[in-house]
Amino acid sequence: MKALVLTIVICFASLISKAQLGYNYSQFDAGFGGAMNQVYGDAESVTSTASVNFSLNFNQTPYLNYILEVQAGKLEGGNRLVDTTSRQFSNSFTAFLFRIQVQAGELIDYSDSPFANGLKNFYISSGIGYVVNNLRTSRYSLKIPNYYTPGEDHSNEIFIPARIGYEFKFYNQFDEPSVRIDLAYQYNFVMGDELDGFNTGHQKDAFSQISLGIKFAIGSKTSYRKQITY
Repeated sequence: MKALVLTIVICFASLISKAQLGYNYSQFDAGFGGAMNQVYGDAESVTSTASVNFSLNFNQTPYLNYILEVQAGKLEGGNRLVDTTSRQFSNSFTAFLFRIQVQAGELIDYSDSPFANGLKNFYISSGIGYVVNNLRTSRYSLKIPNYYTPGEDHSNEIFIPARIGYEFKFYNQFDEPSVRIDLAYQYNFVMGDELDGFNTGHQKDAFSQISLGIKFAIGSKTSYRKQITY
């Protein structure tokens, strides 16, 4: 009888283990990456610059993520010698963001369709950000006498990020997502007009980012309601 009970317990435990294969995931990710940035403000010429980012993610599910992110790098624009206004700036910025990210896998059934299974990692994301600006600017026009553009060389701005992207998930031997490659486009709506150091015109500043990053699963694991990988 004891042998029979032990056999039943072992079989039951084995069934539970197999049933959970592909359902578990880590609740936290840590990651880093880089981005190419462009500012759309009061400078006439648009320039591409680089930045780096570091993030910590809490995964409520594999497809619903809460993200804290820090960015640092350069924002630049304008050409003092070519542009009529001679507006040119260089911004050594630091930004802090909180985003909520919803992937398609949270909303669709991807179990019976290879096409839907490929779509499940597309996501949209938004939240709030805060950017600290440290600028060097050229304010006097070389082509228009006495033409001057006012503004601040040090400022802080709130912005709203709007992001679309795709996560390439890589799985370990237990079919748990352990590494994620994140490719995304993000457009940031700045609530003020001092991102480039120039306070002029009728429109607020904005900046875009094309980013590539990598995230690693860390911390405790939990189970999802449906299988993650097929």
